[in-house]
Amino acid sequence: MKELASRFIPARLLDAWRAWRASMRYRHARSLDPSRYPDAIKRWYKSSTGVELDLDNPSTFDEKIQWLKLYDSTPEKGRLSDKYLVRDWVASRVGERYLVPLVGVWESAGDIDFESLPDRFVLKATHGCGWNVIVRDKETLDTKAVRAQLRSWLATDYSFVEWFELQYQHCTPRIIAEAYLENTEGDLHDYKFFCFGGKVECVGFVRGRMTHAEEACFDAEWNRLPCIYCSHPRIEGSIPKPKGFEEALRVAEALSAGFPHVRVDLYLTNEGRVYFGEMTFTTMSGNCAWDPPEYNDVFGRMIDLTTLPAWKQMHGGERREENADRRRDAVE
Repeated sequence: MKELASRFIPARLLDAWRAWRASMRYRHARSLDPSRYPDAIKRWYKSSTGVELDLDNPSTFDEKIQWLKLYDSTPEKGRLSDKYLVRDWVASRVGERYLVPLVGVWESAGDIDFESLPDRFVLKATHGCGWNVIVRDKETLDTKAVRAQLRSWLATDYSFVEWFELQYQHCTPRIIAEAYLENTEGDLHDYKFFCFGGKVECVGFVRGRMTHAEEACFDAEWNRLPCIYCSHPRIEGSIPKPKGFEEALRVAEALSAGFPHVRVDLYLTNEGRVYFGEMTFTTMSGNCAWDPPEYNDVFGRMIDLTTLPAWKQMHGGERREENADRRRDAVE
């Protein structure tokens, strides 16, 4: 049905229809009483994946992300998801040298003085994911349209955009401007360090985000893994280990310590400089496109929920699973 729609409906109308659908989903989610969140997530998950969601005993990566969304969206996670507030925390843990230089911060889109900004920069809404404006040439920027987009983001609670990523309720809506980075002309590579109990087990690599995104996954020694987690095409050719990779591993593990799971996104310049991107606690809102699908189970076994207060309350303090044993079982 979706393929037929894309073939016979003009792109302009299709985009408008999708925007309307997203708006309706957002309004519905935001209108719900919190007591109805679990049932709403179960319905959405079944509709999206075709699988019944077991919140009492989640086992896969995506199922455990759903549980974490509902029962472990703490104020601390909100602070670390906030792209402005997290900067002080990163500096205290690993040092200021890993922060992308900050150009400006504003609470209102109308306060931005574009004339004072450099020729190239990146605008980000601090309270969501993917709300970025990448400016490569300020002279070509439609500032009126950009302000309108920023106002829309500032007025939106991202918690309800992608089905109850509730940590974002603890973020403060702002706009920041950061220095522009790139690896090749117009492209900045993403290195997404999937960390479990403070240890990197998978590195997602994404390039070509602004044109034709493609991806690959590696282990902590930069050996290619036979899986991908997003819906981008696989990168088939060889990808050399980037400069600064070992340093990036140390940074990711230092930032992830203390969490059953978090994805630490970093940038590595061609010269080997490591820069912090963001902390992501709910990758793709727990609706990843694992290929092959068994890696949903592999990485799910690496998330230990049993140390969390909400799990102990719900399950009466069950014995903690041994992460090391589960990791060995997962890859054998």
